[in-house]
Amino acid sequence: MSQRIFSGIQPSGSVHIGNYAGALRNWVELQKNHQCIYCIVDYHAMTMPYDPAQMPQRVLDAALDILACGVDPERSLLFVQSHVPQHCELSWILGCTAPMGELNRMTQFKEKGERVDSVTVGLFTYPVLQSADILLYRAGAVPVGEDQLQHLELTREIARRFNARYGDTFPEPKPVLTPSPRVMDLSDPTRKMSKSVEGSTIMLSDSDEVILRLIKRAVTDVGPAGDEMSPGVKNLFTLLEATASPEVVAKFEADYASKSLRYGDLKAALSESMLATLRPIRERRAELAANPKRVLEILGDSARQCRKMADETLAEVRHKCGLGAGL
Repeated sequence: MSQRIFSGIQPSGSVHIGNYAGALRNWVELQKNHQCIYCIVDYHAMTMPYDPAQMPQRVLDAALDILACGVDPERSLLFVQSHVPQHCELSWILGCTAPMGELNRMTQFKEKGERVDSVTVGLFTYPVLQSADILLYRAGAVPVGEDQLQHLELTREIARRFNARYGDTFPEPKPVLTPSPRVMDLSDPTRKMSKSVEGSTIMLSDSDEVILRLIKRAVTDVGPAGDEMSPGVKNLFTLLEATASPEVVAKFEADYASKSLRYGDLKAALSESMLATLRPIRERRAELAANPKRVLEILGDSARQCRKMADETLAEVRHKCGLGAGL
């Protein structure tokens, strides 16, 4: 039997090329050989300030992009986190065994906490809900980049603690380390790509004209880098590796090594590979967007299947915890 895999993505609106390179193309590959459950984690999105009126569209945009990239509802489950409220119930139960000291050491909690005026309990306990997301479906593996290993190890620790206290219930999910390139800002390659900075991000829904303009304007050298590749050039290579064939990438790596690389040629090759990769995604997205009812049906069907699995898990958890006795 193939391994069950769980992964999630926040609904931050339309997906950019960094999301594609770091997560979505891996989701598409994993579904070929595994039982995959993919989640749009809107509960997690609540941990940072947001406009509630925009959330439904953000969720729909995320679903459109995920499906357009090739996640197949015939092979994988794709659902919205809040459509399966059992995530929150399990999160509370797991929170009663979660080590507070470990939560205090979460790197992402510290980074996000610095960006808000007041740190909420939700932001602090975010990793416990993340653990519930995974353990609710007894996933055996989670695709992660190295920056997410700390969160997954917390999930494994929470599973161990629960199993030791209440009896063997949850598997300890293993990491599936996936190539997760860190795509940087096109206008300032020393910072991570962000949709909040105009002209720094390529969205999957951008037109050919916009993509060509952004690549043409992308920063290359930003000053002396010694023996290291300039951040701007490195970023262009990261994007090339995500969209071009290995032969094309090898050709330009050889040019760089021999000091014969022409930035104009690199940008031209990247433009060609980027358009070839994103055009079919954009076309599929347009087809899906023309039939939002079908997209909502996909999300609803998956949520129903996930609620059934969640109920089975929680029935066992409640019993072992002594909850709901006599009902």
